Amino acid sequence: MTFYFAYVFVLATALSAFLTVLVRDTAVSKGLKSAPILGKHTHTNPLPRLGGLAICLAFMIVIGFFPISRLNHTSFSERHFLGILIPVLAIFLMGIYDDLRPMTPRWKLVVEAAAAAFFYFSGLGVTALDHVMGDGLLAKAVGLALTVGWILLITNAFNLIDGLDGLAAGSALISCIPIFVLALAFDNHLVMVFVVVLFGSILGFLPFNFNPATIFMGDSGSLFIGFLLSAMGLTASQRASGPSAVAIPLMAFGLPILDVTLTIGRRFVGGKPLFRGDTEHIHHKVLRRGFSHRQAVFALYGVTTAFCLASLAIEYDQRMLVPALFAIIVGIGFGVRRLQYAEFSNLLAGAFPKRQTTAQASNVRLATQVLMTCSDFRTIFHTLQEFFQPEGFEGLRLKNLSKDGFPVALLHSLHCDSEGNFVLTWSERQPDETPWINTFEVLRHPSDRNLRSPSVFRSAPTEDLQLSFEILAEEFRSALSQAIERASDRMDALRTAERGLELSTLRAACQSKD
Repeated sequence: MTFYFAYVFVLATALSAFLTVLVRDTAVSKGLKSAPILGKHTHTNPLPRLGGLAICLAFMIVIGFFPISRLNHTSFSERHFLGILIPVLAIFLMGIYDDLRPMTPRWKLVVEAAAAAFFYFSGLGVTALDHVMGDGLLAKAVGLALTVGWILLITNAFNLIDGLDGLAAGSALISCIPIFVLALAFDNHLVMVFVVVLFGSILGFLPFNFNPATIFMGDSGSLFIGFLLSAMGLTASQRASGPSAVAIPLMAFGLPILDVTLTIGRRFVGGKPLFRGDTEHIHHKVLRRGFSHRQAVFALYGVTTAFCLASLAIEYDQRMLVPALFAIIVGIGFGVRRLQYAEFSNLLAGAFPKRQTTAQASNVRLATQVLMTCSDFRTIFHTLQEFFQPEGFEGLRLKNLSKDGFPVALLHSLHCDSEGNFVLTWSERQPDETPWINTFEVLRHPSDRNLRSPSVFRSAPTEDLQLSFEILAEEFRSALSQAIERASDRMDALRTAERGLELSTLRAACQSKD
C-alpha cells in the first residue's frame, strides 16, 4: 500500500504541474485573464484565475484509476466513494461558472448546501449522533444540519483566505497532514488515498501560484479544495471518540476558521453586510504590519503549522487537548490584539452607545490604517470612497490650491469642476446639483502642500446625515494629510520626469534638424 501511495502522489503532482502550465498558457492566449480591482487585490497585472481546473482534473484523473476493490476490506463502499466525488465535482463546476460569470453569494450557498446534503445522505458526515439520540428523525436532522454547517464553513473559509499568492494552496497542503494521520490511525484507506492525491494535485500547482503568481486557483480551486478537505475531515473523524473527534478537524483548519470567524464577528459588530467583501482579512492586516507579500504568506504558513501541530498532539495523546486549546486561545488573543481590529478595539473600550456609531467609528479607524500606508492619489480616493459612500455621500472634492496645480490627466479617475477642483463621484449626480456640501480640514503639514480642504457632498438634507463629523478624529485627518503629502511628492517626481522627457525629445529634434 505504501508503494501505491507514493505512485499516486507522484502521478498527481506531475499531472497537476503539466495541466497548470497548459491551462495558464491557454487562458492567456484566449484572453481569459482577470484584471485586479483597486483596493481589493494585491496583484497589479491581469492574470488567469482558472488554476482550479488543473487541480481538479489532476485529482479526478488520478483518483479515477483507484480500484474500488481495494476498499472491500474496509467499511467504505462504492456508495461512499461516489458520495464524495459527485458533490465535490458539482462544487468545482459551480466554481468554474463563478470564475467566468460571477454568482450571487446566496446561490453559491444553495449549491454548496445541496452538495453537502448529498454527501450526508451517502452515509457520510456527522453520523455519531445515531448512537446517542437513536436512529430517529431528530438524530438525522441534527446530523444533516451539522454536516451542512461544517462543510459550508470550511468550504467558504478556504475561499476567504485565497487573497495572497500561494496562501490558500499552501495552507491546504499543511492541513492535509493531520487529516492523513487521523485516517492512518483508524486504517481509513479511502480518506488516505483521497488526501494523498489532493496533496499531490495542490503541490504541482503551488510553484505557479507562489509569489509572484502566474495563475490563480480562482473560486473553482478554493471551493473545490475547501469542500473536499471538509468532507475528508468529517470522514476521517467518524471513528474518533470524545472531544478529540471535534477538536482535531477544527484545529487542522484553524487558520481559515479563524479568518471566517473574525470576518463575521467584526462585520456584525461594525454593522456591515456579512457578504460584502473588504480588505480586512488576516492576510491584509499582516501586510499592513509591514510584511512583504512572501513574508506574510510564510508567517501565515507558520500559523497553520501551529494549528496542525496542536491537532497532531491531540491525535497522539488525548490528554493534550486542554493544554493545546489553552495555547491556541492565548495565541489567537495575542494575534488579534497585534492586528488591531478597529471593531473589537471599540467594543472593548465601550466607546459607543449605538451600533450605528460603532460602524462609523470602526470605519474611521479602518480608513486611518489604510491611509497611513497610501502613497498615490488613486488609492487615497478609493479609500475615502469606501469610507464615505456607505454613509450616504455621493462624491468627494479636493481643492487644487496651488497656482501650478497637478494636471487632472495624471490623477486618473478624477475630473475637474468649473473652479478647477478635483472631483471624484460615485453617483450620476453632479456636485453642482447637490444642495448639501460639508468641508472638513485636514491637518496642515509643515511644507503646506497644494491639496487641502476635502469636501463630501450629498443630495439629502442635513438632518438625514448619518456620519457625525466629531468622529473624524485628529488621527484620521493627520493620516489623510500625510497620505496627500506622499502622493504629492510622487506626483512631483512624475511631473519632473515628464518634463525631462519632453526636454530630451525637444533636444533630440533640434539636433536632428541641425
